[in-house]
Formats: sequence, structure tokens, C-alpha cells
Amino acid sequence: MSQNPPTGGLHAGHVQHQVSVPEDVPMVALLGQRDEVLRALETGFPTVDVHVRGNVLTLTGPGPDVSLAERLVDELAEVATAGQPLSADAVQRAIAMLTAPSTERPAEVLTTNILSTRGRTIRPKTLGQKKYVDAIDSATIVFGIGPAGTGKTYLAMAKAVGALQSKQVNRIVLTRPAVEAGERLGYLPGTLNEKIDPYLRPLYDALYDMLDPESIPKLMAAGTIEVAPLAYMRGRTLNDAFIILDEAQNTSPEQMKMFLTRLGFNSHVVVTGDVTQVDLPSGTRSGLRVVQEILDDIDDIVFCRLTSADVVRHRLVGDIIDAYERWDVTAAARGDGVRGDGARRPADRRERFEHRGGKR
Repeated sequence: MSQNPPTGGLHAGHVQHQVSVPEDVPMVALLGQRDEVLRALETGFPTVDVHVRGNVLTLTGPGPDVSLAERLVDELAEVATAGQPLSADAVQRAIAMLTAPSTERPAEVLTTNILSTRGRTIRPKTLGQKKYVDAIDSATIVFGIGPAGTGKTYLAMAKAVGALQSKQVNRIVLTRPAVEAGERLGYLPGTLNEKIDPYLRPLYDALYDMLDPESIPKLMAAGTIEVAPLAYMRGRTLNDAFIILDEAQNTSPEQMKMFLTRLGFNSHVVVTGDVTQVDLPSGTRSGLRVVQEILDDIDDIVFCRLTSADVVRHRLVGDIIDAYERWDVTAAARGDGVRGDGARRPADRRERFEHRGGKR
């Protein structure tokens, strides 16, 4: 797809490659509307001059950068051939994948279809998300651990809906701790359903994104889809089901054990959570933190750890997450006793004694 023209007149250390785009790839699809993909390519490789004439891209610059830019163009052309629209965001993510220590190709990641629904297709957008989706396909229990915006719950929900539609399972069970700080529902106004509903709303929102809204009440009435607080899982065995536990960082170790032992035959479990956003009372360990120590070496259980690089929200969300992580490290070094997730670090004996008013 490329050739090296004569290099006479180039700066020292620079090379020039020409990339011929196949005729079945429309240039408008490859370059993007108003050339946004081309501009993103130039931004991603500031040392490379990109010139377009017809279906030929000429890349000029330092050898390693030109080679990487050429690989990027090849990958983007393959994505465009698959009929997937390209954007500046896709270019940035593809560059991140090409520079990551992985054998996965950006085209393979960006063209993986998880679920086609309501006129659109849900796909992974990062390397971490692709590994997470692959783990759900291969393991019985998968833990998706990472910050907000990494698609942990949304992708798990897409896999659940896909499994239901293909009749791999007979039902979907969605659950999460009902409220922060240990499901203390009694302090909230209203009936039990009115108390619980706001905490389950994110799960409903994802469902309505992926299924015909008119079908959801019927599926729930038939028990094909169940959305319930974690406390309702006790004493049950869930067979032929795709089960998702969301916001798992707000479970106690006892609740986590209770939930995992609900697993029945021909069922799959996905547990999602962010260990930096624990809302449990002081002194209560997060079940999501503890379970990583207990189950990390058991076959057919996979822990997928997503990072700020997998955030698919506004660019600032990833920057904010990184900033809080740096602040946590600095706070720990200072010993100021507070983490970025708002949890207080264990106090020493003198501090605990003084906090109690000096009384033993």
C-alpha cells in the first residue's frame, strides 16, 4: 500500500513515504468530514508533513514517525472499509493503541461489534475495553475495575442484552447496592420502591439505550429482566442468567461473598466498580478491594483493570482522574490522612486517643 519515492532534498534523518489508499475506500470517509481525521493525524504526528493528492497520502518527516503514521493510515483505511465512521477521537485512540505494548491492532479493536441495536452498533473504543469484552466472552466471572467513564457497566449491559437475544441465557439480572453507606433505606422518604428507584436508575438508563422502550416493561413483568437492590439476592440461585453487579465498591466483603455464591448453572457474572469511589462507612472494607486478594488466582475468574486511558467521556475526565491519582500519592507521602476518594486513612493510636477526648 506504500512506496518510498526518491529522498533527494530532504532534511537529514527525514524520509518520504507515499501511501496509496485502495479505490474501494472513499477519501471523504478516510479523511473525515471537513478533514477532521486528517487534522487529527497531523496533530498526532506534529513532526510529519502530510500531503494529500487524489487517493495518495505523502508522509514526510523523521523515519520512525513516518513509519508509525503510515501504520496508522493503514489501520484507519481498514476501519473505513468496514463501514465505520472515523472521527478525530478514533484517530487519537488508534495512536494510543499503536504506541502501547500490545499485539492488538486498532482496526481489530475499533471494528469489533458487541451489539447492534436501535440503528447503531456498540463497539469497544480502547484496548482495555476490547480486553474486557473478550474476558466476558471467555470467563464465567469477570470483574471490571476502573474509574468512571471507562464503559464498565455499559459494555457489560451490551453483552448481557446480546446473550439474551441470542438465547445464550434466559434472563438478565441487574443489581447494585441500593444506597451509599450500606443500604440504609429507612432514612429515605417514600415507599420502598421510591427509595430504591434512584439508585437503580443508571441500570434502567442503559437498558433503554439498548432495547425498545416499549418492550422493557413486558420483559420485566415476565421476569426476563430483573433490576433489584443487592439485598434482594440473598438466598437465591441464579441459573441460565447473565448477572451484573454494579457499583460493587460499595459492597462489604460479606455482601460480595453472598452475591458471588448466587452463581448457578449456565450463568455469567460481571462485577463492576471503582475502588477510588467507596461510600461505605469509615472502618468498613470494600468487598471489591478484598475480593481481589481472595480470588485473583482462581481459574475462570478474570480481573480486568481499566485506567484513565480507557475513559470515553470528555477528555478532561481522564485528566481529572490522573490528577486525583497524583494527589493521592502526594497526600500519602505527606501523611495528611485523607485520600482523594474522601476516605480517611487509619489514624495512629495518639490521634484516636485524642479524638475520643483523651478518655480510655
